[in-house]
Amino acid sequence: MKYWEIIANNLRKARWSWGSVSAVDSQGRTIWIADAHRGDGKHFVVRADEKLTAFLELERRFEAASSRLAAAIC
Repeated sequence: MKYWEIIANNLRKARWSWGSVSAVDSQGRTIWIADAHRGDGKHFVVRADEKLTAFLELERRFEAASSRLAAAIC
C-alpha cells in the first residue's frame, strides 16, 4: 500500500470524503490537486507537484483542524 493510500484510508475512517486529480498547468507541468470534505461544510483543497506531497499537505491540514476542534471541546 502506498503512503498516500494510507492517508486516504485515515480520512475515510474519520468520515471525510476525498478525491484527487492530476492536471497540466500552462507551463506543461503536471500538478496534483487533492481535496477532503464532509457533509457539514468543512473542506480542504491542496495543490502540489506530486501526488504524495498533495496528500501529505491534506493530512497536515486535517490534523491541524482536528487539533483545533479537540481544543475547543475541552
